[in-house]
Amino acid sequence: MKTMIKSVRGALLAMAAVAVAAPALAAGEAPHVERQQWSFSGPFGYYDRAQLQRGFKVYKEVCASCHGARFLAFRNLAEEGGPGFTEDQVKVIAAEYTVLKGPNDDGEMEELPAIPSDRFPSPFPNEQAARAANGGAYPPDFSTLAKARAVASGFPRFIFDMFTQYQEHGPDYIYGLLTGYEEAPEGVEVPAGQYYNTHFIAGQTLAMAPPLYADSVEYTDGTPTTVEQYARDVSAFMMWVAEPKLEERKSMGFRVMIFLIIFASLLYFTKKSVWRDVSH
Repeated sequence: MKTMIKSVRGALLAMAAVAVAAPALAAGEAPHVERQQWSFSGPFGYYDRAQLQRGFKVYKEVCASCHGARFLAFRNLAEEGGPGFTEDQVKVIAAEYTVLKGPNDDGEMEELPAIPSDRFPSPFPNEQAARAANGGAYPPDFSTLAKARAVASGFPRFIFDMFTQYQEHGPDYIYGLLTGYEEAPEGVEVPAGQYYNTHFIAGQTLAMAPPLYADSVEYTDGTPTTVEQYARDVSAFMMWVAEPKLEERKSMGFRVMIFLIIFASLLYFTKKSVWRDVSH
């Protein structure tokens, strides 16, 4: 009994600490991130195939020159729950890249066209080369970025997020960052080689130049070619790269909940049937 009381007391103290600390975090260190509407949010969320294909196009033509995706294989683009490319389309996409393979019969490594089983090659041979090409900054890998980058909701909102299963803080942040470039206000000094962006999680300036410009990527499905649309599409694509089995996970969770409801109902009616003639 005493152990239970101590556990409850500890939980209450922890919640109180969070409640006190959260306003300070929200008011000071963390940038404000507007929540966006995503097709994959909520317990019944799903990926928009057309949006993922557009997002891949933005990644390929804009982002891939600096950011790799080392956990993403070309064949993943044709797997269920993904962008919905066909196997033939994936072969064509893979053939546009070269990967280092070997050793060959002479014991040497050689550059060969990629095949669907290969992973997306990094744009740089190593971290030092990446930093040298980007003014000392290291472009993060896109494989898990949408799950790794997020701004805390703060108290008490994060409690509601647990019940609503809101897990899209990462895409929200990426969208805000990509659309958050602006001129620095008067009196704010931006260091050389830096760009002003109040949505950046580590400060108000960052080394990455604005990557998106209107009409820089051609869409063939009639979707507007605006910075906001590009940012939304590539953010969704990055979410899929970070969690490609999201639809499968949510579908399994829904089936489990249905099973538990039916099982609990059967237990209840069985109990009623067994004990109905027993006086209490």
